[in-house]
Amino acid sequence: MSQSKIHTAPIAQKKRHKKTLHGVSRQDDYNWLRDKDWQSVIKTPSKLNPHIKKHLKEENNYTQEIMADTEGLQETLFKELKGRIKDDDSSVPSKDGDYYYYVRYKKKKQHPVFCRYKNTVNNEQVLLDCNILAAKKKFFEIGDCEHSPDHRYLAYCIDNKGSEFYTLQIFDLVKKVLLKDKIKNIQGEIVWAQDSQTLFYTRLDKNHRPDSVCRHKIGASVVNDVVVYKEKDPAFFISLDRTESGKFITIMSHDHVTSEVHLVNAKKPEQAPVLITPRKRNVEYDITDNGDYLYILTNADQCKNFKLMFTSINKLDKKNWQNLYVPKKGVLLCEMGMFRDYLVTEERVENLPRLNISSISNDGTFAKTKTIKFEEDVYELEYIPGYEFKTENVRFSYTSMTTPRQIVDYNMHTNKKTIRKIQEVPSGHDPLQYQSKRLFAKAKDNKEIPISILYHKKTPIDGTSPLLLYGYGAYGSIIPASFSTNRLSLVNRGFIYAIAHVRGGMEKGYAWYEDGKLKNKKNTFSDFLTCADFLIKNNYTAKGNIVIHGGSAGGMLIGTAINMRPNIFQAAVADVPFVDVLNTICDDSLPLTPPEWLEWGNPIENSRAYQYIASYSPYDNIKKQKYPHVLVTAGITDPRVTYWEPAKWVAKLRSLKTDNNLLLLKTNMSAGHAGISGRYEMLKEIAFMYAFILKMFGLTK
Repeated sequence: MSQSKIHTAPIAQKKRHKKTLHGVSRQDDYNWLRDKDWQSVIKTPSKLNPHIKKHLKEENNYTQEIMADTEGLQETLFKELKGRIKDDDSSVPSKDGDYYYYVRYKKKKQHPVFCRYKNTVNNEQVLLDCNILAAKKKFFEIGDCEHSPDHRYLAYCIDNKGSEFYTLQIFDLVKKVLLKDKIKNIQGEIVWAQDSQTLFYTRLDKNHRPDSVCRHKIGASVVNDVVVYKEKDPAFFISLDRTESGKFITIMSHDHVTSEVHLVNAKKPEQAPVLITPRKRNVEYDITDNGDYLYILTNADQCKNFKLMFTSINKLDKKNWQNLYVPKKGVLLCEMGMFRDYLVTEERVENLPRLNISSISNDGTFAKTKTIKFEEDVYELEYIPGYEFKTENVRFSYTSMTTPRQIVDYNMHTNKKTIRKIQEVPSGHDPLQYQSKRLFAKAKDNKEIPISILYHKKTPIDGTSPLLLYGYGAYGSIIPASFSTNRLSLVNRGFIYAIAHVRGGMEKGYAWYEDGKLKNKKNTFSDFLTCADFLIKNNYTAKGNIVIHGGSAGGMLIGTAINMRPNIFQAAVADVPFVDVLNTICDDSLPLTPPEWLEWGNPIENSRAYQYIASYSPYDNIKKQKYPHVLVTAGITDPRVTYWEPAKWVAKLRSLKTDNNLLLLKTNMSAGHAGISGRYEMLKEIAFMYAFILKMFGLTK
C-alpha cells in the first residue's frame, strides 16, 4: 500500500548537535526534541516546549488524517473488543477475617470499584469507587489500595498524569470521611503495620527513582514522617511488601542482578529495619516466613535457576541458611507463596509452568510435595496471593491461548479443585474453533527458541495467511502463552498470532536471560528473525506477509529487526519503544539509566559496551533503505521510555527511508508508559492499532 499523496508527512527540523565519547563523535540532528526541563514536563505536560509540542501535534494530526478512512473499522473493532468483556465483571472475593474483599466493575464504567461484605454479598460495602475519583480527569490510575489490618481504614494511591508520581490518601471506613493525611510524589506502594495506625511508603527522588522508605502515623504531619531506609546507590531501586504471615514488612533494594532485604517488625513499626544478609553482586534473594522459619528463594551458590533455602526466624544471616529444595537441571524456580503449613512454588520447564505444593514439618523441612500439572500443549498458570495465612486452600489461575481464564481454589490437604470463576466472553467464544501449538525454531547456535501460536481452525497453513509476530526479550521477563480476547479480532480475520520467546526473557531458565543481555544482546534480535524465518519455511506465513509488534524494550526489538531485515515484514508496530538506546544509557540523569547498565552495559565507563550498543541501537542504525509500514506510539508523561525517543526515531527514519510506506507517530499528550487509562479507552487504542494492521494488509472490509 502506497502512502497517500493527499497528506504530507511532517518533516522535523534538523539542528546540529554533536556528542563525543570514547573518542567517537556522533551527530544527533533531533536532540532538540528532548525538552531541557523534561522532569517538569512529566509532572506537568503543559510545560512542554511550544516548538516540540507543535511538532508532536503535527505528527498526531498527520496520523489522524492517514487513518481517517479506518474510522468505521475502528468502531467495528472497538465494539468487537468491548463485546468480549463482561460489563459488570468482578473478581472472586478473598476472605480476610470476617470480611470478603473484591473488585468489581459497573456497567459502562471505566474504572474499578473496591468492595467488601460480611457473610453475604447482599451486605456489600463500597470502599472506593474509582469512577468518582476519575471524573473529569484526562488520566486516572489507581496504585496500591490496601485496607488496614483492623479493617477500619483504606489507604490508596492515585496517579492523575500517567507519570507514575502517586498521591497517597486515607479514608476512614467507619466515619466515612477522608483524612487530612495526604502524601504526594510517592511510588504507589504502601504497607500497613499491624497497629493499623502506621503506614510505610516509598518516596521518589528528583530523578524519579524510588530511593527511600518512610513511615507515616495517621494524623501526624507528613513533614515529620521518618525515613526508615535510604538507598545510596542510584542503581538500586526500593520496593515494599509484607510477608504472608503478617509478621514482617519487607524492604528490598534491588537492581537487575542483585538484591538485599531488610525486615521491619510489623507489630513494632518504630523499630529499625533488620538486614537479613548484605548484598553480594549477582546474588538475588527474596524471603517469606511461616512464623517460625524464614524461607529464601535465591540463586546463591551458583544456582542460576534458583533454589529454596530456609533458616530459623532467629538466625537470619546467610551463614545459617540451609538448602531445602534444589530443582533439577533445566527447571526454573520462579515464585513462592507461604501458608502456615504449606509452601507453594511455581516452576517452569521448557516454558511450561507447574505448581508444587509442599507441606511443612515441625522442623521447617518439607514433609511431602505434590505437583499440579495440566495437559494442554500451551498454557499458563499464576499463583494468586490471598489474605488468609492459616488455610488449606491456595488460589491460582489457569489459561491457555484458546481457553479463557479460570480461577481455581485447590485444597492442599484433600487435593480437591474448585473452579471459582470462568472468564466470560459475552459475545461468545468456542475454544474448539481454535488451535494453539508450541513450536521450536533452531537458532544458528542450535538453541531451540520456543514459539507459541494461535489460529482459527479454518485458517489455511499453506503460506498464504498473514501473521502477527510478537516479541519482548529483556529483563528476564516471561511472556505468557495466555488467553486474550483482544487478539481474536485478528485471528478471526485469518491472522496467525505468534509469540517468539526469544533470549533475554527467562522462559527457558536464567541462562536464557543471560544469553540475551549485555554482550549477548544481539541473540535477542537474531532469535526473533530466526522465528520469522521458521514460520515462513513451515508455511505458517510468507515473506512480506508478517506484521511484528513489541513495546518498550520490545520496541527496541522491533526497531532493530526492521533495520536488519526490513524486506520480510509488511508492517511493524512499536509501542513506547526504547529505541534511542545509546543516548539514553549514556545519560545517568534519566530515571532508569543506572540500573539499566546491568542489562545493556555501561557505555559511559566502558568503550566496548559503547561500541556494542552503538552497533544495534535502532536510532543509530537507521539506513537509507526501504522499510515496512510502521506505527509508533509514545506517552508525553512516560518516565520509563521518554517521549522523545520514539519522536526522534520517527524523525530520523522518515528522513532516511527510501520508500513510500506509511510511518505514523501517535503521541498521547496526557498519558505515560501504560497508555491511556480506563478499560474501554484502552480498547480504543487497540482498535486503532488493529485498524492500522488491517489497512496495511488490505483487509479493511
